[in-house]
Amino acid sequence: MKHWLTRTLAAGLLAFSALPAFAGDIAAVHPLGFSADGSVFAFEEYGIQTPSNTAYSNIYAINLNNNTFLPDTPVRLRGEDGKGGLAAIRQQSADKVAQMVSQYDFKDHPGEMVAFNPVSEAGVDPHSLSYRLRATMPLTGQPYTLTLEELDEGAPAACKDEAPVIKGFRLRMTQIAGAKQDKVVYEDGHVPASRRCPTGYRLGGVVTYQASNGNLVQIALVLVLTPSSDGSDGRWLAIPIKL
Repeated sequence: MKHWLTRTLAAGLLAFSALPAFAGDIAAVHPLGFSADGSVFAFEEYGIQTPSNTAYSNIYAINLNNNTFLPDTPVRLRGEDGKGGLAAIRQQSADKVAQMVSQYDFKDHPGEMVAFNPVSEAGVDPHSLSYRLRATMPLTGQPYTLTLEELDEGAPAACKDEAPVIKGFRLRMTQIAGAKQDKVVYEDGHVPASRRCPTGYRLGGVVTYQASNGNLVQIALVLVLTPSSDGSDGRWLAIPIKL
């Protein structure tokens, strides 16, 4: 028994030592909800920035009609070099948007996460998601398939040291309610500087919401990958899917 335990511990330590000491920071994403009419969507991204061990919380509220942020957003808060814990930072950002959350009744209209594809999941296509519009059992409705295509763009001067080429993206529906399609639902015209030299993207999830006016709202959650000293950091975009 002693020798078996020694071998097991040694194997565990060897496996652990094979992991990188540091890695890029992939933010968690948390939808806050929709306005009743589906014209506004809000979400939070949060995590611990490496290697500084600094907690952060960013909250975005988007007018889906014109794809602009609501006044006084985004809210971006960071701990001071690891001195502010994640729970405290998230609470502070929640406090800053509490009036907005109440005004738009986000908590009464959370929507549904009908597809989710974390970077840690093996054996999946990072650029494709197939899903139904509602989470029910038995399943109802026919599937939709959303794909992401990366687009090369020459890097601006601010990115030259990190990436000679940066990436934009296009979203395409290849299946709508079970029928084959080829419909572009979003395409970058130009990569905005706010994305910080993106080198890749992943389709991270889809959120849907049945609005009070009868419209079905779909939001694609796209993970933006940018260079960091330890690998790639990941931050989130919410893109309305307009069919």
